[in-house]
Amino acid sequence: MADTELDVRDEPPARRHQLIFETYGALARGAAFVLVNDHDPKPLYYQFAAEHAGEFTWDYLEQGPERWQVRIGRPDAA
Repeated sequence: MADTELDVRDEPPARRHQLIFETYGALARGAAFVLVNDHDPKPLYYQFAAEHAGEFTWDYLEQGPERWQVRIGRPDAA
């Protein structure tokens, strides 16, 4: 099954994190989605690390300069 793509480039900045965390929250264990953004979402990574330490994966697929793609996943339970 292919990962769902969440492209937030056309969303207002104030709404982006809400959409991303809603998408993450709906993931089944072992699933992932690909975030598409217009800038490096590094601050989002730090928010995930603070709120979901050890509960997510983060893999850059594309790193700018105009488009970033990050595969964000929910690992299988240990």
